[in-house]
Amino acid sequence: MRERKKSSLRGSLTTTAIQGLIMSFVWIASSLPLLAKTAKIVPSHALVMHGTPKYDEGFSHLSYSNLNARQGGNLIQCATGAFDTLNDNTMKGKPAQGLHLINDPLMRRVWDEPFGLYGLIAQNVTLPNDRSSITFHLNPNAIFHDGSRITTADVEFSFNILKAKGKPNTRKVYALVETVTIADDLNITFDFGTGHDRETSLILAMMPIYSKSYWNEKDFDATSLTAPLGNGPYKISSINEGKKITYEKVNDYWAKDLNVNRGHYHFDRMIYDYYRDEQIAMEAFKSNECDVRREFNPARWQTSYNDEDGYIRENLTHSRPEKAQGFIFNTRRAPFNDIRVREALTLAFDFDWMNKSLFHGKAKRITSTFPNSALAQEGKINTDNKRARLKKADALLKSAGWAVKNGKRFDITLLLNKPSQEKIALGFAKDLKRLGITLNIRTLDTAQFFGALNDYDYDMISWRWVNSLSPGAEQSIYWGCAARDIQGSRNYAGICDPAIETAIKGLNTSTTYEDLTKRTQSLDALIMAQYPFIPLYYTGVDHVARWPAVQHPSTQSLYGMVLETWWRDENKN
Repeated sequence: MRERKKSSLRGSLTTTAIQGLIMSFVWIASSLPLLAKTAKIVPSHALVMHGTPKYDEGFSHLSYSNLNARQGGNLIQCATGAFDTLNDNTMKGKPAQGLHLINDPLMRRVWDEPFGLYGLIAQNVTLPNDRSSITFHLNPNAIFHDGSRITTADVEFSFNILKAKGKPNTRKVYALVETVTIADDLNITFDFGTGHDRETSLILAMMPIYSKSYWNEKDFDATSLTAPLGNGPYKISSINEGKKITYEKVNDYWAKDLNVNRGHYHFDRMIYDYYRDEQIAMEAFKSNECDVRREFNPARWQTSYNDEDGYIRENLTHSRPEKAQGFIFNTRRAPFNDIRVREALTLAFDFDWMNKSLFHGKAKRITSTFPNSALAQEGKINTDNKRARLKKADALLKSAGWAVKNGKRFDITLLLNKPSQEKIALGFAKDLKRLGITLNIRTLDTAQFFGALNDYDYDMISWRWVNSLSPGAEQSIYWGCAARDIQGSRNYAGICDPAIETAIKGLNTSTTYEDLTKRTQSLDALIMAQYPFIPLYYTGVDHVARWPAVQHPSTQSLYGMVLETWWRDENKN
């Protein structure tokens, strides 16, 4: 009897213990999200999309900078076109070049890793493992050019004004912020709501910071040529309306000794002289009116420069994706809303003729929206001869209902913004004529071209997409359905495809760079299968001409040349 009671008591204790354990496990499981949010996390000096930062806390300087560079002198660059505003973060106007020099972001992006940010105005950050929020801890030494402190009130103001009046991609990402909490003048937290991903915190960390007291009574998105209050390494010292802008180095720049800035900003002045077109700008450089010139036209690089004229020509290598440039179809209009028409016109384009006749065989064929990078899908190149390609194009057009009637199918208009593109377009027009298609070519001035681009007012337009080594949220602006009809977005082709939408969403769920690469290649294949544009060419290097006094570090970044690290040495002339 005693044994039975003992056994029963043992069983009772065991059951109670088990129930207790079960309740403990349930509590722990239900509390994990809360624990993840409330657990103390050590502030970090850097923020990266994947993996760990390249540079440890307390690093000396970036690998592509030179601490021993000479200080002083001017750097003059020849720009083209004109400008009518000094704010490059709204949709209005044509901003002047170089405006990134006057306003610092919360964190500085570095160019020798795919997507890494390091402390600047925000000296460090904290965020939970799920990246559902981010807290910026501001550098107490950060000031605007008038000496006023940069506080969390300025950060909150900058966030609100860019969320309301910034560019489409900015507004879209900032809309993911659910609450903003200011703890004090130096600590501010952004909590993200539904739809945030791993990239959201990084995009927020690149926010340029504006002075609340300066902008509070001004129209932020109005076009203006009044030099605004900044906080960066340079300030605007003079403007010749639309023709020239001069940035002067801020000698007491508060962040000049931070590790992300050491070996940067050596010139006393950064000057942009504007010329009517590329040809005139090139001649100005050759006359030593400008110090450095990047040449984007392979034909000009081969034929219009002379190594005996005193300047230095270099092919600087890089590992970034090249611009995906081409003749972009507007699928919002017929006949380009039919993929068969888009494929037919792509087949009709004669890359081999263009490369041989115009670029001396030095150009490479674009088969991806990420050319020159490991992110590119294995692009397929049609190796049929020209006659076979035109025959297939003819069959596709007929299947789409575009038979030749009286020697003609339809007319289309191609918009250009550079006269240098006209030879390519004229060669294309000749081949289209054989298919009964008339290509009208219009070269517009800068204002007309960007007006048409932002309003999607074109049949076809010669333009490009710019990608990084860490694609993410911008892809929805390039190819997403929601961006298709938003004025000023970059879905220039008007593509809307469910498979592409799903692939874009998958990018920011990648936890490793290897996974991101595979997902990007899959997205790339889906995009190219839609024939959104007729791919043109890329070179795989930066063609740069410079006068000898202008020097650069021996080490280039992963993304290529970083002009802010160059310097002037008159002894080299």
